[in-house]
Amino acid sequence: MRIPIAGASLILVVVAAFLTSLVSAGPHPPDRVTVVVNEQARRVDISIDGQPFTSYIWPATLKKPVLYPLRTAKGTIVTRGFPLEQRPGERVDHPHHSGLWFNYESVNGIDFWNNSDAIKPENAPKMGTILHRAIVSAKSGSEQGELDVETDWLTYDKKVLLKEHTHFVFRGGPGFRSVERITTLRALDEKVSFPDEKDGLLGLRVIRALEIPSGKPEVYTDSSGRATTVSKLDNIGVNGTYLTSEGKKGDAAWGTRGRWCNLSGFVGDEPVTITILDHPANPGFPTYWHARGYGLFAANPLGQKIFSEGKHELNFSLPPNASVTFRYRILISSAIATPEATEAAYKDFVAAYR
Repeated sequence: MRIPIAGASLILVVVAAFLTSLVSAGPHPPDRVTVVVNEQARRVDISIDGQPFTSYIWPATLKKPVLYPLRTAKGTIVTRGFPLEQRPGERVDHPHHSGLWFNYESVNGIDFWNNSDAIKPENAPKMGTILHRAIVSAKSGSEQGELDVETDWLTYDKKVLLKEHTHFVFRGGPGFRSVERITTLRALDEKVSFPDEKDGLLGLRVIRALEIPSGKPEVYTDSSGRATTVSKLDNIGVNGTYLTSEGKKGDAAWGTRGRWCNLSGFVGDEPVTITILDHPANPGFPTYWHARGYGLFAANPLGQKIFSEGKHELNFSLPPNASVTFRYRILISSAIATPEATEAAYKDFVAAYR
């Protein structure tokens, strides 16, 4: 049987289309960034190129969910172990400093920042808890992993002050890891006030090597008069230093504003820089840096009156049923990042969320 030329051409087109569909439906690129949910263990584990990066955890011993630990591309842990793990030579102050977290010292007068199992019973009614409610979605991918979660900001008597939705994006490659935290807070049927306070908003507590060397014990007192003594420790291997976008260095970075801030140093033989990038759409931009030599690295855009010694004041609040979104990117580089490289990373972040 002889097939007409037109018919033969049609068959060739169909066969070509079929073969093309087989190619396009072939194996997808492997998921370099994996996001694995384990609700029973109260954790979501994030790995990049088969190596652990961090975990989103909500253990019963903490008063908020955190990312813990955080690692470099080489696997070096850069977050302090206490209070979740005891490590030789690390400080054991501030038991509410764990991993990477997001909360605030005063929300309608309730303290979410300082809450921990170490709080005296008589102070517990003043404290708030951020309760993990749900994993909305978890996606692995060849270029990035994504995690969406929902939490409630609760008073001591279980009243919900805020509903939180957070979108995490995890990326990594040779020499770097990154986390984006996009957090939306929504008020319910009443106004929610965030008066200017020192302790907030995005916080990270680092390992001993990335602290600034200190030659004396220090006492830090919060706005409620609670004092914490930070002891003098052995400074061998301790070499961290801060640098802001405005050129403030070391301890001088604390209480100043900037688009970004680096914390750099050597962890053993590995050069490391942790960078927090602020975003122009955030309230209070550019943020104040609550960056302490003993290892607390925090961005607090809501504490303007405290950090400016009264020259500026924000007193941020949400009307009933209103919402606000905060956007941050945290970079962990296996290098001592230059200001030029950090500024380029900042511009890239801004362009991603216009």
